[in-house]
Amino acid sequence: MERGPGMYQARVIICDDEVEILRYLNKILTAQGLEVEIFTSGEALMRVLEHRALEESDLLLLDVKMPDVGGLEILQRIRELKLNIPVVMMTAFASINSAIEAMKLGAYDYVTKPFPKEKVFGILDKVLERRELLKENSALKDELGKSAPSGHLVYSSEAFRQVYEMAVQVAQSEANVVILGESGTGKELIAGLIHSMSPRREQRFLSINCATLSDTLLESQLFGHVRGAFTGAVAHQKGLLEEANNGTLFLDEVGDMSPAIQAKLLRVLQEGDYIPVGETKARSVDIRFLAATNKDLEEEVRQKRFREDLFFRLNVIAINLPPLRERVEDIEPLARYFLGRISQRMKKEFVNFTPEALHIMRSYAWPGNIRELENAVERAAILARGTVIIAENLPVWKSVAPEGARGGERLCPLEVVEREHILHVFQKTGNNKSRTAKILDIARRTLDRKLEEYGVQAAPSDPADP
Repeated sequence: MERGPGMYQARVIICDDEVEILRYLNKILTAQGLEVEIFTSGEALMRVLEHRALEESDLLLLDVKMPDVGGLEILQRIRELKLNIPVVMMTAFASINSAIEAMKLGAYDYVTKPFPKEKVFGILDKVLERRELLKENSALKDELGKSAPSGHLVYSSEAFRQVYEMAVQVAQSEANVVILGESGTGKELIAGLIHSMSPRREQRFLSINCATLSDTLLESQLFGHVRGAFTGAVAHQKGLLEEANNGTLFLDEVGDMSPAIQAKLLRVLQEGDYIPVGETKARSVDIRFLAATNKDLEEEVRQKRFREDLFFRLNVIAINLPPLRERVEDIEPLARYFLGRISQRMKKEFVNFTPEALHIMRSYAWPGNIRELENAVERAAILARGTVIIAENLPVWKSVAPEGARGGERLCPLEVVEREHILHVFQKTGNNKSRTAKILDIARRTLDRKLEEYGVQAAPSDPADP
C-alpha cells in the first residue's frame, strides 16, 4: 500500500538503546506525519511510566534487551499500572520463550530485527483500526449504558400499583433486589425503574441474560479475560463487572446460572472483588445487583440447584410481579398504549378496539403476559383494514371462552355481535356507507346512527342517500 505524508495522525513512542534502529524508525514514521518520541534507555522510560503519560500515545515500540532496564520488566510495569497502550516488542535475538513471555504480559505483537517498514506500518494500521473501534464502542456504551431500559409503566390495577410503590421505595437503598415473575411480565422494566430512581442513576445500568450463554461465555462476559486466557482469547476484554463498577448490574434469568458461576458470583457479593479469567490478582468493584428469574428460587435452593448463600445475598428484597391474568384491569390500558405506539410506527391512525375485541383480550389467560399482548396488538394492527381493531384481527385463542361457553366458543351479547358484523361489512366495502347499508339491508340513516354510536367516521367521498 502506497502511503503519503500525513496519512497517519498518531503518536508513537520508541524505546531502544541502538542508535541505528532509532534513526531508522524515526525517519520512516515522521515521513508519514506521525509524532515520534524517543527514549534511549529503559530507565528513562520507566520514570515516565509512573506519571501515566504513555496513555496519550497510540503505540509503544519497545526493545526486549537493554543494558539498564529490559523490555519485559517495562512491560510488566505497564501491566501493573493498567496503562492502555499497545506494546510491540522488538528484538535482535528471536526466542520462543521471550515471545511467549511477552504475550503473557500483554504485548500486542513481537517483531525480530531487522524488519522492513511494511511490517511496522502493517502493525500500525491494525493498532489504529483497533483504536477507532474501541472509541466507537466506548461512545456507544456511554450512550446506551447509562440509561435503564426505556418504557412506560402502564397500569390501573391495585396489584401493580403496589409493585410500583415498592420498587420506588427500595430504589433509594443499596440493597440487592430479586424480581420474580413469569416471562413477559416486565422484570427488566422494573429493574430499570429501580436504577433510574436510585442514587446510582448517573452511573451505568448493564444487563445480561444468564440463560442464553454457555458457562464459558457467561464467565468471560461477566468477569472479563486477559489475552491468551483460553483458545480464541486474542485480546483483553473487560467484563460487565468492570464496566458496571459504581453502577447497577441486572442479572436476568439468574436461576439458570450454573453452580460454578454461582460460586464465583458469590465472592463478588461477599468480598466486593473478582478475578478476570486468566489473571491471578483480584480487582475491587462496587456494584448494586438486581436479579430476575421466572423460577421458584426457594425451591431451587431446596433441590440444591441454587446456592443458599447466594440466594440470601441477592434476595435482600424480593419483588413479585403478578401475571397479566391477575391484573385484568391493566389489559385495556396496555393494549391502547401499544396501539398508540404501533400507530406512530406504521404511520396509520388506529382509533379504537371494538367491544368484542376488548372482551376477548380480557378473557384470555395471556401465558406470555405483556410481551404476548404487545405482539397480539401489533398483529391485529397489521391485519386491520380500517382504523378500528375488530375481533377477527386478533389471534385465535381456544382458551378464550366466557363462563358457560363450550369448546372455546365465543359467546357475546347480541349488541356486541351486531356491532362486530356492521363494522366488518363497513371495512369490507372500503368504509362506503351506501354499499354497507345495502348489504346489511338497513336504512342509510340507521347505519349513520350506528356508526356514530361506534365513533366511526365515514369516508369523505362516500355520497349520502338522497
